[in-house]
Amino acid sequence: MTILNKAFWEQKYLENKTGWDIGDISTPLKSYIDQLTNKNLKILIPGAGNSYEAEYLWKKGFKNVYVVDIAKQPLKNLKQRLPDIPKQQLLNKDFFDLNDSFDLIIEQTFFCALQPSLRKKYAKKMYELLNLNGKIAGLLFDFELNNEGPPFGGSKAEYLNLFTPTFYIKTLRESYNSIKPRQGKELFFIFEKNNQ
Repeated sequence: MTILNKAFWEQKYLENKTGWDIGDISTPLKSYIDQLTNKNLKILIPGAGNSYEAEYLWKKGFKNVYVVDIAKQPLKNLKQRLPDIPKQQLLNKDFFDLNDSFDLIIEQTFFCALQPSLRKKYAKKMYELLNLNGKIAGLLFDFELNNEGPPFGGSKAEYLNLFTPTFYIKTLRESYNSIKPRQGKELFFIFEKNNQ
């Protein structure tokens, strides 16, 4: 099995082998962001890659956006496109080493790029990183879990089992506005931190 470490991801960017990169913000996330009104939200995008979502948020006036990626190159790419974004908001580190808190975390291909053995750790870390009324929103792949990723698949049943103990499942449904190659293979979700 491939070791998905810093060197692996850096090599992907150096060789331009970024098949997951659609070159723009995905339609479901654009639609979700378009209905956000609080520009003061502290937002995290983990495993963000070239992070067109961060760029879109920034240009819409959300200036409290943080991007974390284990690879340096995608953060450099984002900084070139957004020279005004403060360097301290571009975090070149392992997601699991973060010690901050956020109002909203946007999920776009990060979860399914992690080794499946890290999924429980991911759910726990998400809970820890969110403020009292925080939420995770984004997309999860909906196809059979495999060992040939990334991306690794997953199912609605698995996600419910994984997140229900610590999150209120506000939305988990097939994404109606996915880009054509991903139609029928993505679930749009909003999970709210359960503070009980």
